[in-house]
Amino acid sequence: MKSEAAMDFSLLRRTVIQFWPEFAWAGVFSFVANLMLLAPTLYMLQVFDRVMLSQNEFTLMALTLITVFFFVIMAFSEWVRARLLVRAGVKFDLALNRRLFDVSFSANLARQAGNPSQPFTDLTAIRQFLTGNGLFTLFDMPWAPIYLAVLFMMHPVLGWVSIGFALLLLVMAWLGHRVSSKPLAKAQESSLGANTFLNAKLRNAEAVHAMGMREAIRGRWFSLHDRAGQDQSDAASAGQRVQSVTKAMQLAQQSLILAAGAILAIQGEITAGAMIASNALMSNALRPLSVLMSTWKQFVDGHRALLRLESVLEQHPPTIGAHEARAVRGHVDIKNLVARAPGRKKPILEGISLQVEPGQIVAVVGPSGAGKSTLMRCILGIWPGVEGVVKLDGVDLARWDRDALGSHLGYLPQDIELFDGSLADNIARFGKVDSEAVIRAATRAQIHELILRLPRGYDSAMGEAGAAFSGGQRQRVGLARALFGEPKLVVLDEPNANLDDAGTQALVRALQDLKAAGATVFMVVHHAALTTVADQVVQMKDGRIVDVANASNGRNAA
Repeated sequence: MKSEAAMDFSLLRRTVIQFWPEFAWAGVFSFVANLMLLAPTLYMLQVFDRVMLSQNEFTLMALTLITVFFFVIMAFSEWVRARLLVRAGVKFDLALNRRLFDVSFSANLARQAGNPSQPFTDLTAIRQFLTGNGLFTLFDMPWAPIYLAVLFMMHPVLGWVSIGFALLLLVMAWLGHRVSSKPLAKAQESSLGANTFLNAKLRNAEAVHAMGMREAIRGRWFSLHDRAGQDQSDAASAGQRVQSVTKAMQLAQQSLILAAGAILAIQGEITAGAMIASNALMSNALRPLSVLMSTWKQFVDGHRALLRLESVLEQHPPTIGAHEARAVRGHVDIKNLVARAPGRKKPILEGISLQVEPGQIVAVVGPSGAGKSTLMRCILGIWPGVEGVVKLDGVDLARWDRDALGSHLGYLPQDIELFDGSLADNIARFGKVDSEAVIRAATRAQIHELILRLPRGYDSAMGEAGAAFSGGQRQRVGLARALFGEPKLVVLDEPNANLDDAGTQALVRALQDLKAAGATVFMVVHHAALTTVADQVVQMKDGRIVDVANASNGRNAA
């Protein structure tokens, strides 16, 4: 029986195979289009060998009309073929984009290196190959032997000359791949590195500008950009060298086949019409090879994209048999939890065990670097590289249906991440905006009155990352989002970091409301006022729990 990873590894191939009717019909119309390509050859043979001798204009007119009719059929066949493959490409995209969104999201959540949007770029590369000249070439390639066979029928010398040029084109295609593949891969990698560096620094433009770091950042980016430019120049030069030789060879082949035909015609072994027609036949025979060389980069990019997609799909198999979140009570059980980070030998958390009953408030205190924020992420099941068990209502977090569970959870991270959209959209988590639920969450976070004073109220735009609001306002909007939907497990990481005294008092009232509603709350705190509402105060140091105090003993622990 295949594993889930192996099943998902073949997802791309299984998706492509399901479009075999479109590919089959594209093959049929390719057959018709290539068959019609014989029309110019036959036309030239008839014109030079019959019309020129008979001087019959009616015959010429009839042959011309028949040939034009064949051209119309060829054009129609190629148009239908293109339409079929474009439609297949759109369906291919629709069949995979949802799965790739989940994969990209999971990869970013796991803090894997690289561009989170790379799977979509790879999907586009595969789609472009499926709908471009590269795939057309695969349909046209089987006709090359047929054209060569016709040349052999006309005269063996013409056939062998054409085979010689075909072999030269294949050698040039191989050399082109050999010469340009490594420089091209290096250029793509360095360009991606330069863009990633620049985007990361632009996201922190305010700090860069305020502390005079722009010149230093610009210098580093210039260095990366220059390296990427040099790599791209090297790749382009390598490709252009091969392209120049190939172009010269393609021009020479037309003259040489014509010269070979002329010699045979002078010797009386073929007719003048056959001499002219052989040029067209060889062009048709070698055309797929020429197109293959011009689209080789597209083929290589598509193949690399396919391998990357299969790799990332294998690393992030779909969750099967997830536990449905129909009702959540909020019982949390942590046993022997160990959390690691990439590139760090010592675990961030080690040997954490804790039980919390539904409706309890737990304050987590300790010095910076103690692992408090990491513990909060582990409780939510969003930290990669976890050993041990974190259970919610007796079920391992890994087995929960995360989309369904999310509505039962509330999370206020240390770095408030708000999104471009309205206030109501952000509070409602970009789902269906239930006005009553949104107002109730905003009221509990003590931000309802402030929102009503805004010109557009709850329809006010947050701006990118909530840039239109102050730190304290973003903190309260984030708290309202965490409280939306009456969650049963709420995790707050330094919820009063940007709040004034009035905001802290409002937070205390919100915590009391959560406790009254039976919600389980974990919060990282550095303020003694918040420990007054806690049932337990957990003291952490160096990734371990060093003390757990009840409310009466722990209110001054912070």
